[in-house]
Amino acid sequence: MPSNKFIAAFAVGAVVALCFTNQSYATDRPTSFSQAKTRLTKLYPSPLEPKTFYCSCEFNTDSKKWDPELNSCGYKVRKQPTRANRIEWEHIVAAWDFGHQLGCWKTVGSTSARANCTKTSDDFNMMASDMHNLVPAIGEVNGDRSNYSFSQWTSEKPSTPQYGQCDMIVDFANRRVQPPENSRGAIARTYLYMSETYPRYRLSSKQLKLFKAWNKMYPVKQSECIRDNVVASIQGNHNHYVSDSNVCSDNNFSK
Repeated sequence: MPSNKFIAAFAVGAVVALCFTNQSYATDRPTSFSQAKTRLTKLYPSPLEPKTFYCSCEFNTDSKKWDPELNSCGYKVRKQPTRANRIEWEHIVAAWDFGHQLGCWKTVGSTSARANCTKTSDDFNMMASDMHNLVPAIGEVNGDRSNYSFSQWTSEKPSTPQYGQCDMIVDFANRRVQPPENSRGAIARTYLYMSETYPRYRLSSKQLKLFKAWNKMYPVKQSECIRDNVVASIQGNHNHYVSDSNVCSDNNFSK
């Protein structure tokens, strides 16, 4: 939970958006992934706390290249030391996922599937630049997660953890990921938000059931309220699964 000092700094420094619907956007809303990353980068270390999404590792924002402090969260490199030692922006709902549903995720000549979506689909660019769906992650975790789906299949921790004290479990053979408990609620609320905000993106019945369960099991945290308000002040819309929660209203995180 953020400190009182941290919350106070947010209250003073953040411009809080007025009430917007999920289909209403501010005039300065980013229209590309690169624009979204640039605007999000400026929000760290204040008012947003510099911690990675899945593993809660602190990271240094003093230089252009952000470096995670792996010892701060007990992270152990699995296989890729270069990517493990940098921060990357992760789409919680993978670009591959909504790109496939939009039908643009296909290689055309020398143009990659992602580039083809960026070039040909306004809907893809809106979804790819939605800051509610973008979080800082350790590069190795971002790469290992790939476009795999989130699920839950065990309560037992692996005898040899893949990432040290970070409880991320990647099942490469079955292309699935069991995220740490601390991130499950936010993951669920992001998927539910994206499926409501963008009519062309649909969750399967299995996904919908899982994410509704996670939304209840892992309630909204104050840090989510802060982040939602900051994103809304730039982008022009809230994730109502966060902003409508009791924890946000009870702690005067007004819309």
